[in-house]
Amino acid sequence: MKALFVTSNDYKRREAARILGVELEAASPDLPEIQALDVEVVAAAKALAAREALGRPARPVLVEDSGIVVGAWNGLPGALTKWFISSVGIEGLLSMLPPGMDRSAVAVCAVAVAASDGSVEIFHGEVRGRLAERAMGESGFGWDPIFIPEGSDLTYAALGDKKSEDSHRTRAFLAARERLGRR
Repeated sequence: MKALFVTSNDYKRREAARILGVELEAASPDLPEIQALDVEVVAAAKALAAREALGRPARPVLVEDSGIVVGAWNGLPGALTKWFISSVGIEGLLSMLPPGMDRSAVAVCAVAVAASDGSVEIFHGEVRGRLAERAMGESGFGWDPIFIPEGSDLTYAALGDKKSEDSHRTRAFLAARERLGRR
């Protein structure tokens, strides 16, 4: 089975293909992105929009959306994480969490699969953890240098390739794997 994965990030495409055990062709149509805190809402809307933009293909169209939910901020930045960090940067985000403030966080990911009949299924993955006091690590992207998963003292960026063994994205794609295998 071959599916379309909407991403311009080849690292994400390869990682997803490995986890899913299917061939993924990357597609990056210009899509509107709704603004919402919930990654599942954003991923579902993007999957439907991508399916339309790609001419309603017969094969599944996959979209992934992820973010961090900071305990002290009641759900923020959630699906807005990419935009939040592009505006204030990682250091700016950390400066908004002074010493003594709740640094708990949850890394969340939603994988939306739009089927040829127009239906959409959502698969969720999350990892609890906390935000570091300062950025650490050289690998990864986005907010990887500041998220420390529960049970570790290292950020996703410091974990390197070990991150993908049990990340929020890995958990979401593992949840989708069984479903895609039945298509």
